[in-house]
Amino acid sequence: MIKASIVLALIGLCVLAASLSGAVGVPFYLPLSTLVLAGIVFAGRDIPKFLRIFLVMLSGTHLVLVALILGATAGAITGDYTGYVPPPSAALGATAFGAIIFGLSYVPVVRTICRIADRYLDSQADSVIRIPFIGLVRAREGTIGTWMIGILIAINLVQVALNVRLSFFSRDMFNALEAKDAAAFWYQLFVIFTPLAGVFVAIALTEVLLQNVLTIRWRTFLNTYYVGEWLGDGTHYRMQIMGRGADNPDQRISEDLRKFVESTYSLSVGLMNQAATLVSFVAILWTISAGFTFPGTSMEIPGLLVWVCAGYAILGTWVTHLIGRPLIALNFEQERVEANYRFSLARLREYSEQVALLSGEAAEREGLRRRFGQIVDNYMRIVFRLIKLNTFTSAYFQANVVVPYILTAPYYFIGKISLGQMQQVVGAFSRVESALTYFITIYTTLADYKAVLDRLTTFEGAIASAQRVGGESKLAVREVPGDDLRLKDLDVRLPDGSVLMHTDGLSFHPGERTLMTGPSGSGKSTLFRAIAGIWPFGEGQVLVPEGQTMMLLPQRPYIPIGTLRDAVTYPGEVDAYTDAEMAEALRTAKLPQIADRLDEERAWSQTLSLGEQQRLALARALLTKPDWLFLDEATAALDEPTEEEVYRIIREKLPNTTVVSIGHRSTLTAYHDRRIDMKKTEGGLSTPVDMRQAEPAE
Repeated sequence: MIKASIVLALIGLCVLAASLSGAVGVPFYLPLSTLVLAGIVFAGRDIPKFLRIFLVMLSGTHLVLVALILGATAGAITGDYTGYVPPPSAALGATAFGAIIFGLSYVPVVRTICRIADRYLDSQADSVIRIPFIGLVRAREGTIGTWMIGILIAINLVQVALNVRLSFFSRDMFNALEAKDAAAFWYQLFVIFTPLAGVFVAIALTEVLLQNVLTIRWRTFLNTYYVGEWLGDGTHYRMQIMGRGADNPDQRISEDLRKFVESTYSLSVGLMNQAATLVSFVAILWTISAGFTFPGTSMEIPGLLVWVCAGYAILGTWVTHLIGRPLIALNFEQERVEANYRFSLARLREYSEQVALLSGEAAEREGLRRRFGQIVDNYMRIVFRLIKLNTFTSAYFQANVVVPYILTAPYYFIGKISLGQMQQVVGAFSRVESALTYFITIYTTLADYKAVLDRLTTFEGAIASAQRVGGESKLAVREVPGDDLRLKDLDVRLPDGSVLMHTDGLSFHPGERTLMTGPSGSGKSTLFRAIAGIWPFGEGQVLVPEGQTMMLLPQRPYIPIGTLRDAVTYPGEVDAYTDAEMAEALRTAKLPQIADRLDEERAWSQTLSLGEQQRLALARALLTKPDWLFLDEATAALDEPTEEEVYRIIREKLPNTTVVSIGHRSTLTAYHDRRIDMKKTEGGLSTPVDMRQAEPAE
């Protein structure tokens, strides 16, 4: 940015000196606008990177415009090529847009957008991209994204320049038709239009390719980032237990990120395109209507059509905003109720057996009807608001077809402008009006985009809160030398801060099988989660033996979607075990009927009963062979003979694993060497009391 500002300043000073000496005949504001832009670029060195890209590209565009203007002034550009030379005011427009970009960097919502976008542009991850005719190129992912955005901005600016040249082609072609000059007509068609059209099509195809490559790479990076933040260090679990899950994180990661990337690109580049269009075609309108008089009077108003067009667009934009403003909140609500309905359907699919057993179809149908009713109600509110908005915008845009003709026809009839100029004015008016009413065109998109941005920021806030709780937790899990797992001055709390249980000095010894019992809600499972390191609420220390592994089997195991081999090796790597080892683990866990179906992909959580799922979890433990195995009612769905068999298998196949169980069945006592009961103290807290058996289990 500093180098770019220095280049701009030097060129501005040189042009200013040449202008003052009379060496070149350019308006005084041309070098001054260059110097002002140099100051803007220098001041913008600390603005978000996403906006800096636009500022740098505008600087390059400004220099090209200055070069073309100077070339025409010096006589280096002549003939038909003068049609490609912009008026000096175009360079002034580039400076003005640079100032707007700098100002936008201080708008809070824009800074929020840029903060999310800059995560990708600042990425230092090594990556590869295939470039046609060059091959594979290695670079930082953020650098690749920056260059692609820059190229796409350049393409859009070239498209604006081509549209300006086509405007002059339209003028000259209609003038040739009016004069019945066949040679001039065919010259304009084949020599001017055909090459321009070919270039236009080529860069349009290039834009489509680059835009899609950019958006998928951008989305891939942000998807990886948000998934990592959400799943990192148990954040997703803390968000759930804290009640700050920012509803439906799945939708925010899949849908909202996609919409954010696509809308951020289309809206920002589209805005820049429209701004460039505005500057270019305002110059045409101003030049043609420089001597126009106000209708019905002899009073000349410089650039009359520009002022009429601006007033017309501002009025339309203001009315559109008044009508469409409620769409922002309505779109946010629609995303929420749609996600809730999808989640209800997915939840029903997951628990279809339980619903069928309870004959709960009627209740589920009523629940789904109610949630879908919320979708319909909010959707209809959106529809009625859109009807109001579209009623106005449709009438507004229909009027756009005839307004420029109404404005220019009187001047054509009195011979002040030619037919070609009239057509050029109509085209330029349409372009300027379209640029000024860009806000009207994209209002519903903006409303949806704002809702997406709000959902992402609230999701980020929920993640940050959960991470902060984890970082500030006074309940520490530390590895220490020794063989025992010890709980030192441990208070386990609920998320609201109330103390659930307290213990000081409780130890679990290697090789000893321990059973924890007690009433529901006394903190047994919560203690297990504190030992596992995922429960952040509390104080004290969990001292685990250094270098030893730990595995916790809950009452309802998690079984991922995929093949059976994915399910039985979860969360480890599939390649860590042979097929024979997996099949043997399944047979040992009393699941011989599926041992030969490792490559079969299906919803195993619905295919297997809860008892079979618990035995599948046992197979995982047999493969993993952890040093410590915590069973949180992990055999509660098994009948007593099978439960006895499971504990026998654990004792025989995992002789070096220390087992700690939670359970309510009295029969479990026989499979353990020691029992710990959760007892209520006088203060209402739970505390573990050692009830060591007189005789060890056989």
